[in-house]
This record gives sequence, structure tokens and C-alpha cells, in this order.
Amino acid sequence: MTPDSRYRQLLAAVRGLVRCDAAALLRLLPGEGAPVLQPVAVDGLAEEALGRRFPVAAHPRLARLMDSRQGLRFPSDAGLPDPYDGLLEHQQELEAVHDCMGAPVRVDGRIWGLVTLDAMDPRAFDGVDDGRLQGIVRLLEAGIAAEETIAELARRAEQEQALARAASRGGSRELLGRSAAMVRLREEIDTVAGSDLTVLVLGETGVGKELVAERLHARSPRRDRPLVQINCAALPETLADSELFGHKRGAFTGAVADRSGKFELADGGTLLLDEVGELPLPVQAKLLRVLQSGDVQRPGSDRVQKVDVRVIAATNRDLREEVARGRFRADLYHRLSVYPLHVPPLRERGRDVLALAGGFLEENQHRLGARNLRLSPAASEALLAYDWPGNVRELEHLISRAALRALSSAGRGGRWIAIEPAHLGLTADVGTARPAAMSSAPPISPAARHDADPRRAQAPEQDPEQDPERGQERGHEVGTSGSPPGLGLREATDRFQRQWIEAAIARHGGAMAAAAREAGMDRSNFLRLARRLGVPGLSGRP
Repeated sequence: MTPDSRYRQLLAAVRGLVRCDAAALLRLLPGEGAPVLQPVAVDGLAEEALGRRFPVAAHPRLARLMDSRQGLRFPSDAGLPDPYDGLLEHQQELEAVHDCMGAPVRVDGRIWGLVTLDAMDPRAFDGVDDGRLQGIVRLLEAGIAAEETIAELARRAEQEQALARAASRGGSRELLGRSAAMVRLREEIDTVAGSDLTVLVLGETGVGKELVAERLHARSPRRDRPLVQINCAALPETLADSELFGHKRGAFTGAVADRSGKFELADGGTLLLDEVGELPLPVQAKLLRVLQSGDVQRPGSDRVQKVDVRVIAATNRDLREEVARGRFRADLYHRLSVYPLHVPPLRERGRDVLALAGGFLEENQHRLGARNLRLSPAASEALLAYDWPGNVRELEHLISRAALRALSSAGRGGRWIAIEPAHLGLTADVGTARPAAMSSAPPISPAARHDADPRRAQAPEQDPEQDPERGQERGHEVGTSGSPPGLGLREATDRFQRQWIEAAIARHGGAMAAAAREAGMDRSNFLRLARRLGVPGLSGRP
């Protein structure tokens, strides 16, 4: 049963105890500057009454009932306007209500709202004494208290489930690495973790922003409360309100029951807004209001709930650039970036790649039932030389494939199994290659992959003769680009990349995102590369 149906059952019980033409249960809500009473259930009143809000100050009868301690009955000649005049069900004319009584309803010592009873007969309530009215009030208070207990238990159950999911998801992974960049990052995390400051976690795709959020939560005073995560990139604008703030039954088509949003589930804990840069602008405005006031209002409900949530946002976008282009609200950016943390890409972490690879090998050998998977010296050198455009996530997937290949080729009888460069799927020119293993992206020249980020421009070139097949491929590419014979390798590579990018942009009608997908590159890296190479027509392109 829903809360609405339980409220209706309570009112039906009241009408079974008192003969009347209409009964209403109204909840007290904070209005804009003054409290209002919102009907949550009516019996005998027109259905439109459920959509009305009655400001207490504007309705003398309701105001007097609110001020009364035990409730009261109004004389038929009281002369005070009745809020229900003309609202009785099946009423043929706008006839005034003649008998009216009611009382405040309290839950946990606070005024929850009002119950009102109305009748057309001015003597209908002659037999209803104070004792019976108080019995009705006690019945309602017990039912409402039970309903709120049920709702609180459901909310706690959802929080416990979120906590259990977080516990099963976290705990097994840590921010490994001894590089100076990772040492600084862990120090920054531990500095801000104990506060309630909002943290903005910045970094490329696959660097481990989620692990940063988990460490922040685990070292905070909120560690025993849920860490709730939501992927903003997967939120359609039509459902974002419901996911973040919940909804009331009937708020929209398909809303068949009340639902708690992520802010309510994270109450007392931490909410991770992953890929926050993908939020539509209308949702950004609503998110800003919650961050400013801590008040959450479910769509379809007039009730405002105060939540205590520590927010961590994560993104791989440059939000300052998004603000400049009008795609992200400046006020929300400043609200989220109270304490920014930058997670370094894997290519800037030096030998951390070997420690991470060792951890992934340990996981895989347990998963595959193998023992003693080891990196050969040549494989270690290959991992250190590679640029890792997909960062730690790419390394994890590559090691999983390499472990399976090594186990398949070596069998299970040996004392230990060596991971060789061939198992990794990296070519000999590891400084510029991407894994030869399964990829859904279209083929791209090795040179273009080398320059997917400007910071890779200084990577040392390998001698093509070390790998005849690789050298032949590169020689063919440069030759087809029309490079003069005396041109150096770097100049020839740049020329080919520029021609390839210009052709790709033209093929896709100037759509940079589509051209980047064909190149198998992140859009921002693709754009930076194109600008570095001097591809024409990009100065004003978003």
C-alpha cells in the first residue's frame, strides 16, 4: 500500500466513528513565508481539493484549529468563511457548510497537521463530545506515526542496500603507486577527507577517479554511512530529477510508487556525482539549489526534506572551458570546485605501471585458477614505454587479456608463467603503439596514436628496423602522404597526421566528435592534436 491509500483508510475509519458529509486530513508544510496546509487525503470532498493549498493565515477557521490544544467545534453561525464551501462531493449548488469541527494532529510532539469534519446538518455533531474527538485524533496519530515509521524503515533499508553495494564494490582496490604524483594525491585526499568540503575530482578517463572518491569517504567521519554513486552521463534529462531527488507517486507517467532519490539515500553519507560535466543545464540549476540549501523536494510532492550530504563530483572535462562555452553553469562550477583534486594520468606516474600490473596479475591468477603469473623483463619494459591513452582502465583490461593468452599458450603445469610482450598485444614500437588486441575503434595510424596528447610529442622514436613489419607499415604511410625524400621522421609524421585529420573532418562534414571516433581518440585530445598540427579552420570551432 502507498502512503496515500493508508491515509484514505484512516479517514474511512473516522467516518465510521462520526456521521459527517466530509472528512479531510491536511499536512502542515512550510510555505513561502508562511505555513500552508496541504490535503493528503479527503473523503466526501471533491477530488480537486487534493490539489489545493490552504495558507493558514488566509483561512481563519484553519488558523483557530491550529491554535487550539484539543480541537474545537464551530457554531453554525460563527460567521467565519469555510475553506470547503462548494467543495463537498456531489454538491449541486455552492451551499455553505453548516457544521464544522476539527483538531490538530501531533506526531512525536510536533504538530503534523489537522483533521477536519464537515456536515450540511447544523446539528450533526451534537453527539460528538471532546472524548470522542480526542479518540479520533489518537487513532489518526497512531496511524500516521506507523506510516512514518514504515517510510523511515524503507529509507533505512535503501541506505543499507546502498552501503552494502559500496562495501562489495570497494575495499579490494587502493590507490597504488609510489610516484611523486600519487604521493601528493594521497596527501591531498587525507587533508580534505575529514572535512565536509565539496571535492571536485578531475582527471582523464580511466585514471581512477572513483577510487579517489572511495578513499575520501573511507577517511571521513561519514565512513559508516552510505557512499552513493550516480553516473550523470547515463541520465536522460527526463529522468534526472527522479534519479537525483526521487518522485511522488503519480508525478509523471510510470511513477506508480513513491521513490527515494540519490540525495535521500545518501543522507548522512556521501554522494558521488560521476561525470558531472554531462548534466543538462536545467538539471544543473536544480542541483545548485540543493547544494546551496540542503533542501530536497521530490517531483510531485510539496514536502521539502532537509538532507545532510557530502558531495564529491568527478569529471574528465575541463569545466572552466565548459563554463566559457555556456555548457556548464559558473555558479555550480564554483560550488563544486571548493577543493579540486587532479588525478595524474598513468603516463606521468613512471614505474607505478608495474605495481598496478602486479596487482591486476594477482587478481587474474585467482580468477583463472593459475599460479605465479609473472611479467618478463621485456614485458615490463614494454609496459613502461607505452603511453596508456586509456590509463589504468586500459592497463587492467590489457593485463586480463595477457594473462589469459599466457595461460592458454603455456598450460597449467609449469612452476611459473611468464607474460611476454606478445601476450600484451603491444608492437615493438611500444612508445607510439596501441594494443593490437580487440578494439571496437576503427584502425588509426600508429603516428596519430602517438600524438593523441601533446605531452607525448617528446616520446623517443624506436628504430623501425627493429620490427620489419612495423617499419614497412610506417614507410608505406609516409610514402602515400607525398613527403619529400629529405624530410625527417617527425616532419613526415606531422604531415601525414595533418592530412589524415583534414580528410577525416571533411568526411564527417566538420563534425569533430565523429572524426575523433574514427581516429579512436578522445575528442579533446583529437582537437588538441589538430590544433598543434595547424589543421585549418579550428580557431573558432567548439
